[in-house]
Amino acid sequence: MRIVVVGGAGTIGRRLVPALRSRGHDVVVAGRTSGDVHVDLTAPASIEGMYQEVGTVDGVVSIAAHGALDEFTTLTPDALLENMRAKFFGQVDLVLTGQHYCTDRASFTLTSGIFADHAWPHVTGGGVISGALHSFVLSAAIELPRAMRINVVSPTMVADSVDAFAEQFPGMRPVPMDQLVDHYLRCVEGDDNGRIIRAYG
Repeated sequence: MRIVVVGGAGTIGRRLVPALRSRGHDVVVAGRTSGDVHVDLTAPASIEGMYQEVGTVDGVVSIAAHGALDEFTTLTPDALLENMRAKFFGQVDLVLTGQHYCTDRASFTLTSGIFADHAWPHVTGGGVISGALHSFVLSAAIELPRAMRINVVSPTMVADSVDAFAEQFPGMRPVPMDQLVDHYLRCVEGDDNGRIIRAYG
């Protein structure tokens, strides 16, 4: 299968892309500043341009965007909207636009996060974004045309990022990277549809 991995040069992508290739998939890495093709998830024209450049694909995996930390007492609607541009609206647009470019039975795999289910300080935006992604996936799963599928992987802190994020999330148990990669592979290669896969270690 021909798979586009948006954010494939990042922490998860560095493990997922080789795993996909080892299983015989033709992988195209897309990113804002690196990869085989350019895409900016905050710009709808860039998303459409990516699909036009890549051509027909059998699957799209999004592991690109991260929500910013916030301070609730000073959080504004504008700041929340800005936080949502890539991680929520960008991932949604990958599906809304991608349905017109992907093959029959193509799969979309999005990425949310633990804060949809577990409250944590300074991540109100992350919780809102992830919860919204879960609702979008549930709805899209029953409306995507041509037997297309959609799922979302919701990880906690990933093991390969502990050094970078452990101070911000003390006590959070990381998910092993092999386990996380297996979840993405199942979404691409399996027959699940409308699943929220909680990869919480």
